[in-house]
Amino acid sequence: MNTLEAIRARRAIKHYDAEHEITPAEERELFQMAMLSPTAFNIQHWRFVVVKDPELRKQIRAVAWDQAQVTDASLLVVLCANLKAWTTPDRYWSGAPQPVREFLVPAIRTYYEGKPQVERDEVMRSCGIAAQTLMLAAKAMGYDSCPMDGFDFEAVGKLIKLPADHAIAMFVAIGKGTKDAWPRQGQIPYGEAVITDRFA
Repeated sequence: MNTLEAIRARRAIKHYDAEHEITPAEERELFQMAMLSPTAFNIQHWRFVVVKDPELRKQIRAVAWDQAQVTDASLLVVLCANLKAWTTPDRYWSGAPQPVREFLVPAIRTYYEGKPQVERDEVMRSCGIAAQTLMLAAKAMGYDSCPMDGFDFEAVGKLIKLPADHAIAMFVAIGKGTKDAWPRQGQIPYGEAVITDRFA
């Protein structure tokens, strides 16, 4: 499936074959694709918590509006981010030419230090891009997916032992869909979504 076909075909699927298993090789491929997603300064803030324990999945479902895809999808990914990933800037540019390192490493500190809102905004952007990459890769591999934020973030954080310097962005459920999504509805007009130069 080419990229444009994957974009058109991807839908938020809510019903999954609970017996289907994604192979370890497929799982690794999905996350390797997601890890190619761009991040500011190459910081790679995202952390993909793959919930495999069936009992933990049930506990998460209980704080996620009892949504069936939490337990029934082949993969449940809690997409998290390390808010402090920027504090070790050298690791992201260790192989770069010296002039590049000398420019970027100090720039990272200047951009983030003392700016908690910037930290949070940036990791959420990165996680959003990674989630879309993950869903498109899944579609290209013949799987369905569903991005989710209908859950108690604090409760899920406790269940997965989220570190204090991390944040949860969303879930992504991935698997073999058993029921099509509803037809697309309520698309706003092209001219409302796409604006030339400035708002009127």
